[in-house]
Amino acid sequence: MSLSEQAIGELCAAQEFFNRSTRNLTEAHSTFVPAEGMMTAAQQVAHAAQTIDWFIQGGFRPEGFDLNFEEHFKEVAACTSLSAAKAWFDRAIEAAKSVTASKSDAELLTPLPAGPIMGGMPRMVIFGSITDHTAHHRGALTVYARLNGIVPPMPYGDM
Repeated sequence: MSLSEQAIGELCAAQEFFNRSTRNLTEAHSTFVPAEGMMTAAQQVAHAAQTIDWFIQGGFRPEGFDLNFEEHFKEVAACTSLSAAKAWFDRAIEAAKSVTASKSDAELLTPLPAGPIMGGMPRMVIFGSITDHTAHHRGALTVYARLNGIVPPMPYGDM
């Protein structure tokens, strides 16, 4: 199995676990926020989606990762629809899979540009980071669900 096939498998699993964990949140939960200053449910999903795009773009462009986080958050902050955020998440995964399918093992083992985000590590490490980041946000979203009286499904299978 090639490295791109392995990475695509990891992306598929991250998508499945994220979508399963958050499927009981509805459009009515879009603007739910547990406390002032926190992201809404829609923004949590939008941020997870945006970060997938960010990892793929930064992982494969010569200059590396765009660190203008304030600007990135403006797009996330504007997201008020959970269904739109979920669609963005699925598009981000599909785009990541498409880019990844086009990469050879040598390209995936090429070091990331020097810098504060995994500088010098093989590009392949971005896929573990995508998995970790989506797991973090799906975990937060399961807390959001519980605060709304919803028991979130087990992410790893229907039980």
